[in-house]
Amino acid sequence: MKYKHIFFDLDRTLWDFDKSSFQAFQEIYKVYDLKTKGVESLEKFYQVYTFYNDKLWDDYRKGTLTKEVLRGKRFLLTLQDFGINEKELAEKIGEEYIRISPLIANLFPETKNILEYLSPKYNLHIITNGFSEVQEIKIKSAEIGEYFNTITTSEEAGVKKPDKKIFEYALKKADAKPEECLMIGDDYEVDILGAESAGISQVFFDPHKKHDLLKEIVDYYIVCLDELKKIL
Repeated sequence: MKYKHIFFDLDRTLWDFDKSSFQAFQEIYKVYDLKTKGVESLEKFYQVYTFYNDKLWDDYRKGTLTKEVLRGKRFLLTLQDFGINEKELAEKIGEEYIRISPLIANLFPETKNILEYLSPKYNLHIITNGFSEVQEIKIKSAEIGEYFNTITTSEEAGVKKPDKKIFEYALKKADAKPEECLMIGDDYEVDILGAESAGISQVFFDPHKKHDLLKEIVDYYIVCLDELKKIL
C-alpha cells in the first residue's frame, strides 16, 4: 500500500465554511438589526465582509497581523464600508461570530461516508490554519473527531500553511514519513504547494470547479470527496 497516512485540510475541504459562515451572518444581521443601521442587505454585508476577511487572513498567514486584531478589524472595516464607525459594535459582532459559526455544522457531501471508508484502512489527520479553539468546536459539533489520529493547528505548530514547517510538524506528530502521506485540500497555494514543499503527495479538492485547469498539474484532482475511493 503506497499511502499510510491521509491528511485533510478542514475549512472548505471537510467543513463547508461558506455555508456555515453565511448562516451565522443571517443570525448576526437579524440580532444586531443591521438593516436599520444602514446595511442594505444581508448578501451585501456578507460580500463586503468576505472581501476584507480574505485580505486580512492573507496578512495573518504572512504573520503581519495577529489573531486578536484580525477578529475585530474585519468587522470594523465591513461596518465602516456602510458608514457605521462603531468599534464596540464591531467587537461584539466579532465575538458573536466566533461563538456561533463553529456550532453551525455543515459538512461537504460525502464527508462522513468517505471518512468511514478511509478510517479502517489509513491513519487520518487534519492540518488547519484555523484558530485552535474554533477548530476544536467545529470538529466536535460536526461529530468527526473520532476519525482522526492527530489534529495539527497552525497555532500549535507555530507556523501556518503553506510553510513546510507545519507539514513537518504534523508528520512528526503522526510518526509518518512524507512518502507515506497524502494531503487533501482546497487551496492550491496553501495546501497543495505547501504539502509539495514537504515532499507529500497531494489531492486538490475543487468542489465548485473554479480551478479545473489545475487538474493538469496537480497529483490528483477531485470535485467530490467520494472520488477519493478511486485513488485510495
